[in-house]
Parts: sequence; structure tokens; C-alpha cells
Amino acid sequence: MSRIALTGTPGTGKTTVAGVLRARGYDVLDMTGYIRDNGLREEYDAERDTYDVDVERLNDSLSGMEDMIFEGHLAHFMDVDSVIVLRCHPDVMADRLRGRGYDDAKVRENVQAEVLDVILFESVDSGVPTYAVDTTSSDADAVADAVEDIMKGETIGHMPEDISWAEEMDKWF
Repeated sequence: MSRIALTGTPGTGKTTVAGVLRARGYDVLDMTGYIRDNGLREEYDAERDTYDVDVERLNDSLSGMEDMIFEGHLAHFMDVDSVIVLRCHPDVMADRLRGRGYDDAKVRENVQAEVLDVILFESVDSGVPTYAVDTTSSDADAVADAVEDIMKGETIGHMPEDISWAEEMDKWF
């Protein structure tokens, strides 16, 4: 293995899939917990209901961690060898986020980010090999299988351009 980012918009299944991978014996770092437990949160952004994080400081704190899967929506900003972006159809993602108690503004913000491929483009832009897995209708075990396939070099069907929600643009904007 190596240093792998498991990332995606909130609601794509990162935490659930990370749990499956952890149960299969992989070292998976929950970046949200790591940030909280290591005092890496910065100013609270009340409008977006989240904490700011100094990504460079976070990345520096992770140096020396090898053979690790970094799980979180900021993972693709870390120094990694590859990025796996979990994707989810906007309607399904919206239902998942509402089920977590997200308000309409937060649901819309995250769904729009997914429709616009924000995390996917940031990942591809980094120059690090980037792959994508559609979690819309797969259970966590099937998604974890796809992640393992990618880690083994089996990337057919998992290229960034293989998933697009562009047809959902009119609905969410």
C-alpha cells in the first residue's frame, strides 16, 4: 500500500467505507477525529457550521505516517500517492444529508459541490493519480471492494470522467 486519500463530498459514504476497510485490516485515519483530537481546528465558521483547518499544518502533522488511508473531505489536500473520490447521485446524497439532520442550506451547498465535481476537480488538479467510485446504489462492502481493486491497480471503470452528475445541474442551481 502507500498513502491513499479516501475523500468525497459529505454524504458519499467515506466514513462507512472506512469502517469496512478498517475491519479488513487496513490502517485508516479518521481525519475529522484526528483534527479534533490534535487541536487542529481553527476559527468556527457559523455560516457554514464548520471549523476552518490550516491544511498545510494538518499535512505537516501527518508526515511520517506511511501505509495509511486518510479518510475525510480534506484528505485529497494531503501529500498522498493516490486519491480515491467517492461520488453519489445528488438526490441520494440529499436524502442521506437530510437523514443526518442537515438543514436545507447545508444540503444544497454539499449537493451543489457534488454536481460541480468540486472535490474531484481539486483532486485531479493536484496531479496525483485520481480515481472515482460511485456509491449511489452499492453497499459499503461493494464500495470497499472497489477501493481495494483500485489499490491493486485495477482502475478500469474508476476514472474521474466515468461519473458525472451534469444532468442534475438545472435541478440544484
